[in-house]
Amino acid sequence: MGLKRREFLELTAGAALLPVLQGCRSVSNRSTGGASRSPVTAEALQKAADAPVLHLDGLDAPLVIESIELLQKGREYFVRVRSKDGAEGLAVTNSRAAYLHPILNRLVIPYFIGKDARDLEEHLFEVYRHGSNYKLQGIALWCPVAWVEFAILDMLGRAAGKSIGELCGGVIREQVPFYIASGRRDSTPQQEAEYLVKLVERSGAKAVKFRVGGRMSRNADSLPGRTEQLIPLARKTLGDDIAIHADANSSYDPPQAIEVGRMLEDIDAVYFEEPCPFDHLEDTKRVTDALTIPVAGGEQEFSQRRFRWTIQNRGVDIVQPDLQYYGGLIRSTRVARMAALAGMPTTVHISGGFGFVYMLHFASFTPDVGLYQEYKMGLEKYHGWFSPRLEVRDGAITVPKGPGVGITDIESVVKGATRVA
Repeated sequence: MGLKRREFLELTAGAALLPVLQGCRSVSNRSTGGASRSPVTAEALQKAADAPVLHLDGLDAPLVIESIELLQKGREYFVRVRSKDGAEGLAVTNSRAAYLHPILNRLVIPYFIGKDARDLEEHLFEVYRHGSNYKLQGIALWCPVAWVEFAILDMLGRAAGKSIGELCGGVIREQVPFYIASGRRDSTPQQEAEYLVKLVERSGAKAVKFRVGGRMSRNADSLPGRTEQLIPLARKTLGDDIAIHADANSSYDPPQAIEVGRMLEDIDAVYFEEPCPFDHLEDTKRVTDALTIPVAGGEQEFSQRRFRWTIQNRGVDIVQPDLQYYGGLIRSTRVARMAALAGMPTTVHISGGFGFVYMLHFASFTPDVGLYQEYKMGLEKYHGWFSPRLEVRDGAITVPKGPGVGITDIESVVKGATRVA
């Protein structure tokens, strides 16, 4: 079921991208027999990133933002935006709103008040420099910016009668194949293998992801011998028809990562995620160069320039911005455009909860998203929010229809919510 790197990239890129892939990428000696390739230039990558993302046909009049507020309902947080002429949009945050709300309320929201929502792409840079916000760069800044962006995109879509995919260039897929992620490290190999089987049965997924190593652990495993036993056991238990992904969460130095990567090659895994500490770009590149299995990374990245370096230097094979940690759909699309120029897929990371819905929209308009996207369960919770409801069909989730993010009735969703000041 798994694929070696060249097969993976050629399959995901498609025939139209093969000339780019073959002419631009620098691949490992193990997969090419020593052949070298010329990388794309930083200038070409930057030009791809700088191209406009939004298609705002039909929005001829200013859409001036009058208010943005954070709302809480139980464990769910929302950002609601309203314009002076009565348009509105809603975003659903991740759980980090519980402690990032002062940054959102004090440092991010004030910038957007009185601005024309149609200029959203420019606002993403201006809010970065507003009040020296750049000093907070990372999850602390970019999650709040992403939540405001999601809400504004929802408002723009509702005002234009377009889905987020249509706003961002056009919908090219209406259902998205997914892998189901375990997220556990406290399980024995046998317990984890059995749990993966249950996840597949519950979700209908045709692919899974489990964790290896100990998470930022300097080569230590979460339990003695867990990783080396789990990798072959997972394949044996799941069979050859289930695609396998593995996530190290920055557990290894290059020699240990390469050793674990070889084990994953032996079971034909789809990719090996974040093998080395996330900010050790050169170490991760060493692993990428050494393995034939694709290496993925980018969950913790917040710098477009470092993504550009990683893409230009083939530090990974698959880039993975988190749609919230990285600051939203527009910034992530810019990364995807750079990656596409180098023949690389962009398989975004999902930070839980409602985030899979934003993933569905991203995948709806991004040409090369790889084979499977991340899903952590929970679709049933949002059934009543969408019409038609989101469905799992043959290992894929349907993309929301309707304007904006696709929520049919904002008032019913936020009924009973209180303002977080």
